[in-house]
Parts: sequence; C-alpha cells; structure tokens
Amino acid sequence: MTEVVLDGVDKVYPNGQIAVRNVRLRIGDGELFVLLGPSGCGKSTILRMIAGLEEITSGDLWLNGTVANELPPRDRNVAMVFQEGALYPHRTVKGNMMFPLEVSGDDRAEATAKVVELARALGLNTMIDRLPRTLSGGQRQRAAIGRALIREPSLFLMDEPLSSLDAGLRAELRVEIAALVRSTGTTTVYVTHDQVEAMTMADRMAVLRDGVLEDVGTPEQLYGDPGTVFVAAFLSSPPINLFQATLWGVEGEGLLLDLGPQRLTLPWDDPRASALISHHGRPVIVGIRPDTLVPIAAGSPARPGTVLSGQVRALEFHGHEWLAYAEAGIPTVDGNEVGRPRRPDSAGPGRSGVRERLRGLLGRPAADEPVPEEHAGHHRRSDLVFRAAPGERPNRGDHVALTVHLDRILLFGADGRRVTPVAR
Repeated sequence: MTEVVLDGVDKVYPNGQIAVRNVRLRIGDGELFVLLGPSGCGKSTILRMIAGLEEITSGDLWLNGTVANELPPRDRNVAMVFQEGALYPHRTVKGNMMFPLEVSGDDRAEATAKVVELARALGLNTMIDRLPRTLSGGQRQRAAIGRALIREPSLFLMDEPLSSLDAGLRAELRVEIAALVRSTGTTTVYVTHDQVEAMTMADRMAVLRDGVLEDVGTPEQLYGDPGTVFVAAFLSSPPINLFQATLWGVEGEGLLLDLGPQRLTLPWDDPRASALISHHGRPVIVGIRPDTLVPIAAGSPARPGTVLSGQVRALEFHGHEWLAYAEAGIPTVDGNEVGRPRRPDSAGPGRSGVRERLRGLLGRPAADEPVPEEHAGHHRRSDLVFRAAPGERPNRGDHVALTVHLDRILLFGADGRRVTPVAR
C-alpha cells in the first residue's frame, strides 16, 4: 500500500499558465481521498502528476517515503480509471480484465480465477463473455475499474469515472466503488466536481479553486466547519445564504451583525466572541445554511436579535420538502468570487487568458485590479433560502419571520477566510 505526499507542488505550463500552485497534501495509506472542485481548478492535473503523466514544475511528490518526481509511470505501481473506461473493443469483459495479468506473465489458471472472482464482486459475472459495445455505460465503467484493480496496484487513481452516467446509475456505482476500494485497502485518489459524490465517498477530501488548495478535512468537517467562503458555498445544496454585514461590539447587548435593514446579535458568552471582537467595526460575511432558519408560526414570540424576515417570492418542490426564497433586502455575496486568488498567469491560450479577455469584453476589471462595489455581490437577489415541510410551506407573497440558530451560523472575514478557529 502507499502513502502519498505532495510537498509544495506547482505545475506551470510553457505558456505561463499556472495550473497548480503550492499544493501540500498528505494522503494516508489505504485512504479514499477525494479531490473536489469546479472544472479547471487543477484536480485532474494533480492526479496526472501523481501518476507520472505530467511533469512537476517544482516541489516534491513522495510515494511511500521516496521522492517520485523522476520515477517513470510504469514503476509507480499505479492504476488509473478515466471518465471513459477506454476498454479494448475487440476483447470481452474477461479479456479486458485479463490483459494486465497476461502482460505481467501471470499463470493463466490463477489469472482466470482472479478475474472471475473480481467480476462477481463487480456484478459482471453474467456478462463476462460480452464485448464492450454490448454493455451499458455503467457496466463498461465497472469493467474498466476491474481491469485497473486486477493488477492489485498500490495506488488507485480515478478521474471523474461516473460523470458521463445518468444520476441513478451514478448513485448506485458510487456506493459500489467506495465499498470495493475500501475492501481492498488500496490507497485511492478520486477526482470529481460533484459535491454529493465527494461527500458520500470520501474518508477525507480537498477542495481546490484556480489551482490553489482551499481546505482539507473529512466531509463532516468541510461541510459543518468550512475554512473559507468558497468551500461553504461549493459544499452547499441547497445553496447557503451568504450576506454582507458589519460587526459591532455593543456593551450590554453583545456582538451586533448589521445586515443593513436587519440585524442579528450574538451574546457575549458565545464561545466565538473573543475571536470576533477583533473585527469590531469591520465588514464580515455571514453564512447561514437553509436548515439553520426555522419559520416562526404567526403570533409566536421571538427573541430580539435572532430573527430574519422577508417576503416569499419563489418556491421549489423537492418531494420531501419545499425550498422557499424570501426577498429580505440584505446585501448578498458571491461565494465563488470572494477571496479568489490573484493569478499572474499568461494571457495566452489558457483558461485564465480567456477569462481576462472576457473581463475586458464585459467591461469588468482585470484580476489584479480592485473589485468595485457593484461587482461584489450587491446586484444579486437578496433572498433568504429556507426549508419548509410539505404541509407547512408558505405561499408566494407571504411575509415570513425565521428564527436563526445563531450557534450554527458561519462568519468569514472580507478575505473569505473564517474569522473563528477551524477545527481539524
């Protein structure tokens, strides 16, 4: 088995585009580790550098205590599965899974027994003699996973293997894949842009943006205790409420979060008070997940400083619940843009170069210019998103009051990083 360490790893392409910047990660022996982030964030590049398919510009890659920067891919004992299984079309499922064992010169009888056993574990035993073109997408991916696992690699790399499948099949296969790799004890690095996939599969996970590592931890840690606004927003379905506020320490009252037309007050005995008081008079970002807001029945009392209100403008039915969007008049924040790394990339034919050209065409500032107020999120709808049970949903146009569980709100500085300590 293998422990993977990336120590200050950078990847810069010849045109100057920075794909990965100063990534420091330790992936434990036998761990199912997920790299998560939007398209173009560098997660697949990291995977390819681990596999030896991309050169590392600077920094070190360690595999089981040995620097592997110059180690050829064939000597890393790595197996990789891509988005498309890329099976040999002229070989059956059995033939595809047998191929690595044939190349390594394994005894044919032992190899056949191993293939049959793994095919049964993957649910492919009834189609072992079929060609890839006769299989469904999910069956082809399972065959590709079987071909990778049959070699018993010390490191298993998976690059968005389920992204081309329909939602139902993805849900089924992510359970099977997670169970299978855990049963083998093989260290696995799994790349995805799907937050549900990451949260349900990972032992630990890392969230990336623009080639920079935003946060690392267990799914529970990153969801409940995110280190940055971007992580809180990315791991958010339904979307988290992100509001601009100014924080004031008021003697005799507590820590006042001034949201413009509305206010919340944290008591002085809140365990976060000592960290928050250093932001007195400064802007902060308040993160409130929809399940932190509870509708108050008409006529019920509410404690001052714990309530937000708004007028319902839209409703979404999700079967087990309704999502309601209430206009609250509070300035909102775009979590994708707050704290975005300034990247001195070339304006050549890379993602960042295209981004800079688009900014120019749209009349927006370049990446190294200050963001004017009108682009900081004020133009977005000032909705409060909250959940409602099927029998308790409000109607469009209703005025609603919502109790806020103050102990569960998240507070970030203007730079997008958590104001209060993050437990890891």
